[in-house]
Amino acid sequence: MSNDAGTIVSAIIAKWCAGFATLDATALSSLYAKNAFFFGSNPALYRGRDGVADYVNGLPRWRKPGAAFSDVQAAHAGPDLINMGATVTFDLAGERPDLIVKMSWVIIREDGDWKIVNHHASGKAPLI
Repeated sequence: MSNDAGTIVSAIIAKWCAGFATLDATALSSLYAKNAFFFGSNPALYRGRDGVADYVNGLPRWRKPGAAFSDVQAAHAGPDLINMGATVTFDLAGERPDLIVKMSWVIIREDGDWKIVNHHASGKAPLI
């Protein structure tokens, strides 16, 4: 990871994990750009902060959800654009088996802050 991109991404990941731990739709949606596209764990495309909040509010109310990012790669794709790819392990405290996904984000500078404008999660298992 380039240091600057890595620092920015690490800060967003920390806030994202904290919001996920309490399934806080407001905290999580605040990390996204106004016109964000969000593909989560279901086939629907959610749009904007309201869409992200709708997605989070639609999740099961797990007692103790956790997310751990690993293999994080981040790089500037322009002065106001960062690409991030990682593996995320969702630990749902035995309420369902751990879920391991590939996650990619495109992060932009919006109104002076870094926001996720594209979020895509997909299964870790090969499709082909």
